[in-house]
Amino acid sequence: MMNDTTAELVLTADGRIKNIGFVEDLVNAAPIINDWQFTALKPAIADMSIRMADYEFSKDNISFYYNEDANYPDEIDVVIVNNDLTEENKDAVTNGTFIFLDNLIGELNFATTIDHITVIGKDKAQKELIPIEKLKDFLVWREKEFIEKYDGLWHSTETNNHSILEGTLQNGNPLLAVINMDLLKWENKACHPWILVIEIKFNADANGFPNNKTLAQLNELEDELLEGLKDSDGYLNVGRETAEGIREIYFACKDFRKPPKVAEQLITKYEDKFNMTFDIYKDKYWQSFNRFLGS
Repeated sequence: MMNDTTAELVLTADGRIKNIGFVEDLVNAAPIINDWQFTALKPAIADMSIRMADYEFSKDNISFYYNEDANYPDEIDVVIVNNDLTEENKDAVTNGTFIFLDNLIGELNFATTIDHITVIGKDKAQKELIPIEKLKDFLVWREKEFIEKYDGLWHSTETNNHSILEGTLQNGNPLLAVINMDLLKWENKACHPWILVIEIKFNADANGFPNNKTLAQLNELEDELLEGLKDSDGYLNVGRETAEGIREIYFACKDFRKPPKVAEQLITKYEDKFNMTFDIYKDKYWQSFNRFLGS
């Protein structure tokens, strides 16, 4: 209950980035019903505590500090210190700590603002501990710095050079990738921190590649994807990789809400031709593409 007269229904994405935009849209489309409040994603609850598996999770036994890396200055690397964590209860206490944080700072913040998070016991701490109730303010400060640094930056891919990379799998079949190498050398990668990977399974020939008809359909799908996710709007096509009856298409994105919607529309449109799935995750420095640079 929000109060004595209004009940609240909270719809959650369960921390899945790809579902956040759909949950928000669902709540925005909800009808107005007297004495009911529909809320998208779990809100932040100040001064909260929970009890799970005989352990207490609160500001009294949880604190944090953060790490900095000169090579990746924009990454937010947070170490959560739980005084009760030991090697024996590590899984249970770590899980409970994540649930506590999800509620303390809110589902959206917990799912989207932290790049790396580790939970350790107090005996493993290497820096001065910060009260956990200051975590939200810390994340707001870092996000404000990030926006001020990168706001308004974008990259046109029209004149970029693409490289064709060829490889051979262990079974002898070929692998072919077409990658925007100019884009991978861009110094402002962090302003497009969300990586969209669309996987398309197709009927392949003996080498794992599409025939002419299937290739035309794949190209048509990719053209529609590029129309829906334009570089001028903050969605950069990094390239694609084809092998073993699977094509993966990669985008680096400024936000995480629109790409899943575009992907879902194409999955529905082409469901009679291809088996398609997608994922979107945070990778500010595009380290998941290092394999194309040979590093």
